[in-house]
Amino acid sequence: MKRTILVFAISFLILLSVVMWFYSSGQYYSATDAIQFGIILLLVVFAMFIGYKRLKSAKRGEPVEDELSKKILLRTASTSYYISLYIWVFILFIKDRISYDTEELIGYGILGMALSFAICWLLFNFRGIRHD
Repeated sequence: MKRTILVFAISFLILLSVVMWFYSSGQYYSATDAIQFGIILLLVVFAMFIGYKRLKSAKRGEPVEDELSKKILLRTASTSYYISLYIWVFILFIKDRISYDTEELIGYGILGMALSFAICWLLFNFRGIRHD
């Protein structure tokens, strides 16, 4: 139960810091700022969905982590790891061809990793894991 509340607290803190960052940047908002804000918002909604699902399971008296959810998490982590390797290779490939700062490219890489984890988790959670 404490971990579930922690998920909501961290999500709230991330939202608060992103909103403060968005408003403190001034009147000029670029398209990259909007894309980054959208991806971060999507990931926070994903975290709140997981927290809601855990909270609902805890209220019904079910275990929060069972064997299937652990296996889904393991498969998600391994698949998103391989996808993130390709994301970083792609970023290294285009690094010399575009004019972005290194910090922005690292930020896009981290957001890409988080987004690939969220998409893989959604796929494995709703589609299921086939027998190996």
